[in-house]
Amino acid sequence: MMTWILGHILASGIGISLGLIGGGGSVLALPILVYVMGVPTKSAIAMTLVIVGTVSFIGVIPHWRKGNINYQKAYIFGSATMLGAFMGAKIAALPFITGSLQMLLFAIMMLLAAGLMIQKGSKKAANKSPEEPDLELYPPPICKYCWLWLLTEGLGVGILTGLVGVGGGFAIVPALVILGKMPMKEAIGTSLLILVANSVAGFLGYLGQVELDWKLIVTFIVAASLGSFLGAYLSQFIDGKKLQKYFGYFLIAVATFVLFQNQSAFQRKRSSVSWQHRSYTVGIIESKNIKL
Repeated sequence: MMTWILGHILASGIGISLGLIGGGGSVLALPILVYVMGVPTKSAIAMTLVIVGTVSFIGVIPHWRKGNINYQKAYIFGSATMLGAFMGAKIAALPFITGSLQMLLFAIMMLLAAGLMIQKGSKKAANKSPEEPDLELYPPPICKYCWLWLLTEGLGVGILTGLVGVGGGFAIVPALVILGKMPMKEAIGTSLLILVANSVAGFLGYLGQVELDWKLIVTFIVAASLGSFLGAYLSQFIDGKKLQKYFGYFLIAVATFVLFQNQSAFQRKRSSVSWQHRSYTVGIIESKNIKL
């Protein structure tokens, strides 16, 4: 019972993060499900896609009301990410894609997201209007056909989404601003719609391959949604941009924990393989001795 309560308190933190800093919290869903609730990795990734997709859908509503969604760019970029997410889920079903490998990829994604958050949180505010894109960290690429790069990045982000259950919002927003040439607010609203589409496509790729705890999915969605309302309220009193740096350090700590856990898993696997090899060798020697 205490584990259930702790898991849902942490799930509410997903929503609080989304309400305060506008992103990042969704990456916490997978480690909470795996390491707190004890859900198998592949099932947890599929469940994370449902949770992230639903919370993102709730986040889309205020942007839709304000007209901050570019449906044309969402279709172009989203079609590539949806294809990638479905492919990523199917790749995850291959025998050599283990749960430990998926968690290692997930930890790497967390470290990348943390690095961006720390840099953005440490950067001094420049004298620019809120409508002006914040692009110091994202140097514009030299490309003649930016829409082609947009599709290529969309496919890559989608594959990672299907593989590890991370929406990839930290990569989608700068892609839409730089390659899609969209205002920042419009890019954020559009990215949330793309995250919903990614989650649906990735989940369909996992459907029928893994077992799902729908009761846990629903309760996690409720906890995260309530947290998002609390985060939105607290954002009136707390500067979310300043919190990004500290949240980035927290993500590094979580990623380090994930890496440590899976390093132990790989060591156990190597030990098991080595023991099996020694047993096989001893068996051959003994059989030869018996024949002699």
